[in-house]
Amino acid sequence: MAAKRTFSRKEVEEHNSKQSTWLIMENKVYDVTKFLEEHPGGIEVLLEQAGRDATESFEDIGHSNDAREMRDQYYIGDIVESKICYFIVSAFQNEHKHFQRTSSATLTKSSPSIFNSTWSNWLIPAAAAVIVALSYRAIVAFIKGST
Repeated sequence: MAAKRTFSRKEVEEHNSKQSTWLIMENKVYDVTKFLEEHPGGIEVLLEQAGRDATESFEDIGHSNDAREMRDQYYIGDIVESKICYFIVSAFQNEHKHFQRTSSATLTKSSPSIFNSTWSNWLIPAAAAVIVALSYRAIVAFIKGST
């Protein structure tokens, strides 16, 4: 299932009608226009999600493995947040071969990193708290010094 094209979310948003119905699921774009009449849940269910990310809705319903395999025939490409982002990611990957592409705009490092979820869950908020505290102290000291 190689990527055929890349689309921005804005491009997908334009396909939100019965004549052209596109959905985003797991950063992949699906043109389900031909499937509207066949969908067991009815046309309205798909049109409600048309032009948007339907991943959560698709998962909440608990679709079968057959449904997951069936959607592959409607796959038309991948989502990138912007074309610039896509080119930056591509250039970064070419420079850093130890990173792996997991989707068109997502990178994961093949070895443990300081940016994995364990570290980032506490390191980023802690760093932000230190910066806020130091900024507050500097402002208070400045105000006291000017009076």
